[in-house]
Formats: sequence, C-alpha cells, structure tokens
Amino acid sequence: MSLQVYDPLADQRVPDAPEFDVFTAGTVFLDIIFTGLQAMPAAGTEVWADGMGSCPGGIANLAIASSRLGLRTSMAAAFGDDDYADFNWRILRDQESVDLSQSRRFQHWHSPVTVSMAVDRDRSMVTHGHPAPMTATDMIGRPPRSRAVIAPLSVDEPLGDRNSPTWADLAHRDGALVFADVGWDPSEAWSPLLLEQLSVCHAFMPNAVEAMAYTQTDTPREALYTLADRVPLAVVTDGANGAMAIDSTTGEEAYVPALRVTALDPTGAGDVFGAGLVLGTLSGWPLADRLAFAGVCSALAVQQFGGSLAAPGWGDIADWWHGVRAAAGHSGAYIDSVARRYGFLDRLVPTVPVGAVRRAAATMSLQADVGAGAVGLMGRDRK
Repeated sequence: MSLQVYDPLADQRVPDAPEFDVFTAGTVFLDIIFTGLQAMPAAGTEVWADGMGSCPGGIANLAIASSRLGLRTSMAAAFGDDDYADFNWRILRDQESVDLSQSRRFQHWHSPVTVSMAVDRDRSMVTHGHPAPMTATDMIGRPPRSRAVIAPLSVDEPLGDRNSPTWADLAHRDGALVFADVGWDPSEAWSPLLLEQLSVCHAFMPNAVEAMAYTQTDTPREALYTLADRVPLAVVTDGANGAMAIDSTTGEEAYVPALRVTALDPTGAGDVFGAGLVLGTLSGWPLADRLAFAGVCSALAVQQFGGSLAAPGWGDIADWWHGVRAAAGHSGAYIDSVARRYGFLDRLVPTVPVGAVRRAAATMSLQADVGAGAVGLMGRDRK
C-alpha cells in the first residue's frame, strides 16, 4: 500500500497562502545510533551493539517531524560533497518530502557526524564537525513565505537587530510566526539578555532547566510566568512531568501531564514536540489540545530508538488513538483519563487515510535495525 499524505491544514490552502507551513535552518548531522549496549566500552575494549541505525540528525530532526505531520516544510542547511551528505540529502528530499531549495552543497566541506550510544535508557554521544562555510542568513537571504519559522535564539545571529536582520527577522516581516527555541549554554552563564530576542517571536519553547536558568527562577512555573511577559505563547517542557504554557493572545493557561511511557531514547523529542505545537497553533486548536497533541507526538518518539527515525506520522498517531479507544472502559482509570484528555482526536483521526505516513526506516544499510516494533498504550510492545 502506498503512503498517503494527510494534510491537516487543507482548509487553509488558498491561492495567496504562503508556499510553506514551516521553514527552518540549522546544521544537519549524519547520526549513527548504536542500541542495545549493556554498558559503555571501557578503555581498550570492544563491545557489540544489538542494533544500529543511520539517519539525518540535528535540524533534520525538526524538519522530518514537521513533514511527517503533514506540514509543508522547507529547510536550509549546508551540505558537503561527501557520501554522508548525499545520504542525508536523499532521505530528506526524496523520502521525507522536505524542500531543500534553500540549502546549498559546498565542495571540500565534510558532513558533521554524531555517534550516539544508548545504554540503560540514556545516551552518550561523540560528534565531529567544522563550522559551516557561511552563516544561515548569508546562505538564505530572504526565505520563502511560510506560516511559521522555527529558529534558535543565538548570540552569533541574534534576532531583532534592525541593522542586521537575520533570515528569521525577514520571515517575520513577511508575516511568519516565529517559534523560538534555545540550546544548552556550555558556558553556563545563562545571560538573561538572550531573552531580549523574544521581542520578534510569537512563541518560545525551552525545557524546564533552560527556562529556569535564563529567567533566574526556582521553579518551571515561575519561569513560565516570567516568559509569558515577554512572548505571546510561552511553553515550558518538563520531561516526564509534562508541559505547561500560557497563550496571551487567547488568555489561556494550560498544563498537560506527560503520558506514561518507557522512554528508550530522548533524541529529537523536543523537536517532535515543537512540530506538534506548531501544527496545533496554525490549526487554531485550544491551548490544552496543542500541548496534549505535542505531548503524544513526543511520547511516541521516545519509545523508539533513532532520533529522526522515531518521529511519528499521522498513521502512527491514528494507530495509538484507536488502541486507546479500544482499551477505554475496561483497562483502568489511567486509560480512561487518557481517552478523555485526547477526545479531540476524534475530530481528526477519522479523516486520516488508512495508508497515512508512518515512521520510516532510513539507514545506510538499507534496513533499519533499531527495534522499531509497535508501540503499546503505556510503553509496552503489543504482542
């Protein structure tokens, strides 16, 4: 059966609408993931892994997550001229339908590579790479029109500088909603000045550690309140504790607990959450439904190994919801609560085609070996 693309924004497709739903830019890595390790190798030893997968990583996690949810996605990144770049380009463009018209190939620049080793539900990584030959703004110029862009807060290319606008600033001027994220600060200075860039952003989506560090607060909720004074949509994710948000454009405040799942690999979970939140926002859903949808996307992803390999499509979401509905009423109070919380999916899942996009198995060895079995309701494989 051929895969069918489900378009959740079909009713918004009008002649003068932006060409893309999401545009983003960043660094693409070749991710090589080893799974099933009993322990990390000690110095001078060799260990064998039960599974291995290869896939595009870095900003590709976000682009693939968005595309699998039916968002028309364009991504700008530097690609080298090696076989790793050929593989990443082919998977993104041909398999995952990510537009790469704003990306560029550079001679004599090799692809960044990350090796990830999963041990006991955690992971360690080794990365090698060099700075891109040019900045994202120099490479992109004015980006194509899009409904939303996802951009990092950065000291290297700060948002909101009128004298030196970034690609995200230019997109904002063309009407795009800017969804901002932030990475770990290796200096651990956590300068609050970085938050001044939120003046041009619609949403900010840090995790709890980042949010508390940048706002100099003691709890995720206090951090959320501080951020809500700076940006229309403030979201703080808190791992197994769930996510909370304030949308000042609608007056909503919401908290949604995380689903009970066995997290095998958190790689890319934040990107999957962000893609789900963007979709819900563009669709005009209530804030609690946006958080819940982003949460189930993230929960489905962390139950699989492999970063971008694990991002769910609408077929996976439909499978999960059908399982919840079938179990509700005779599997205990928790499942009944999940069925109530996710009742809004009854409006969406019946319109998802039977052959809708599901997780792909992209690996340089032509066959995935990362244990991509069916995901159970509470993190167990269905037998």
